[in-house]
Amino acid sequence: MSTYIFGHTTPDSDSIVGAIALSYLKNQLGEDTLPTRQGEINPETAFILEKFGFEAPMLKTEYAGESVYLVDFMESSQAPSDIEEATILGIVDHHKLGDLKTNTPLEMWVRPVGCSNTILKQMFDYYNVAIPQNLAGMMMCAILSDTVIFKSPTCTKEDTKACKELAKIAQIEAYKELGMEMFIVKSDVLNATPRELVLRDFKDFNMGGVKVGVGQLEVVDLSVFDTMKESLFEAMKALKEEGDRESVLLLLTDIMQEGSQLLVVSDNEARIEKAFDVTLEEHQVWLKGVMSRKKQIIPFLETVYA
Repeated sequence: MSTYIFGHTTPDSDSIVGAIALSYLKNQLGEDTLPTRQGEINPETAFILEKFGFEAPMLKTEYAGESVYLVDFMESSQAPSDIEEATILGIVDHHKLGDLKTNTPLEMWVRPVGCSNTILKQMFDYYNVAIPQNLAGMMMCAILSDTVIFKSPTCTKEDTKACKELAKIAQIEAYKELGMEMFIVKSDVLNATPRELVLRDFKDFNMGGVKVGVGQLEVVDLSVFDTMKESLFEAMKALKEEGDRESVLLLLTDIMQEGSQLLVVSDNEARIEKAFDVTLEEHQVWLKGVMSRKKQIIPFLETVYA
């Protein structure tokens, strides 16, 4: 019976490519594994898969009785609803420790870097397994995506080193240009509904016993949202009610200006204002220099929800 490997709900490029990369590595090491996904593929990930000739992993949302590896998450709020009935064999992640529990010892590769695929590159090196050219190209793109082409405060020297080494394997010299092409694809918001946009890169977090959802859209020009703010707020309100969330936040990140417009729908806006020491105007505020949900948003929210 195959072991399944997957990333978080509403998967991004890191979680999809990471599942494919870890499955390839484990298969080379003699394990029988299959990459899967918990949600739909976003436009950026579709671009990466097509460019390097890969199919999207199989959609699978139930894992009771299965053995699994997790990539790019370890929060129960981002896991399948039946995760407690699965056997977690290992986790590859670059986030803080989550609340998942296991009944048996497991393999843990957790590093304070900007991307899970950086850790996966280190795993390939550790096991002395060669990375195929097309897989290296996808892993490189995942790093460029998660580190916002090295602009994110989460980016480390390990990320840039891994990206350059993967670019060499993939025989891609202009990798930063490819990264910008990727973000232009990511900036296409006109062919999606407001709900799809909010959910494109969306994660739920358990904070002090309440659920807080935080989405992020990274674009090269924030003006693309000028005529759709109202519809985004409506979609956020619906998600808040449907998911019994205390708050829903959406980061509209401009990678050129290096900052984010924060949209807020909350039962307690004062708590959000306190977290970032700001005053919301019409339920939003510009956060200069904020590029990372993981490092610049979640830790500050946790301090006011504790």
